[in-house]
Amino acid sequence: MLARQRQERILEAVRAHGGARVSDLVSLLNVSEMTVRRDIATLAGRGLVARVHGGATALDGRSADEPGFLAKSAMALREKAAIAQVAAGLVEPGDSVALSAGTTTYAVAEALLGVADLTVVTNSLPVARLLHESARRDLTVVLTGGVPTPSDALVGPVAVGALRGLHVDWLFLGVHGIDEHAGLTTPNLVESDTDRALVAAARQVVVVADSSKWRIVGLSSIATLSEVDVLVMDSGLPEAARRELAARVGRLAIAEVPGAPG
Repeated sequence: MLARQRQERILEAVRAHGGARVSDLVSLLNVSEMTVRRDIATLAGRGLVARVHGGATALDGRSADEPGFLAKSAMALREKAAIAQVAAGLVEPGDSVALSAGTTTYAVAEALLGVADLTVVTNSLPVARLLHESARRDLTVVLTGGVPTPSDALVGPVAVGALRGLHVDWLFLGVHGIDEHAGLTTPNLVESDTDRALVAAARQVVVVADSSKWRIVGLSSIATLSEVDVLVMDSGLPEAARRELAARVGRLAIAEVPGAPG
């Protein structure tokens, strides 16, 4: 298992339980105590967990933790790239697309640069900047406006108002967590309102999330799994989770990650 994969598993355990002991992580990952401590130190250096005696804890609690855009950008790079390619493959030239904020949707925006004649609505500052700086004449970018969050999302009444009355072919929605009971969630109460407005504006809702998001529950609900037309996740998703999700969403698409185990 690569260092990045170990760190993602540690982060998932900390977020799911509010903290994790070194001894438990050694058993979970089947590596040495020194390796686990080094991985915790790396995550702490990125501002994703707090180091404590004997393990690590979540910085702001399980359900309200919201790492910034730069911190999240360093995680699951191969998984996000694979997911983005599958997601972008759904879009045809001439379509209208909405992109929520997040690092996985940013990867989707990068992949969409290969699709001609698009109109893109987004509340993501990094996505809008990326698409605008491409200087493509066949690309129209609509930025919602609103108040920025730590994840560089524009949210609040201005953003929601801008989305009312819009109709797009596709929404690519990034989420903090996916759970069979809680559905799609985020730690930011105001961002969830904006995400729900994005869902309401879309003919097809596509959720893009790496497998570490499974069984993570944020503070505020966005939508139920039954509202998801397509869920794109990476091949690290366990088989039992695949069966559970495939029964609850319109379609589950698995993005194969090059070099990933299994």
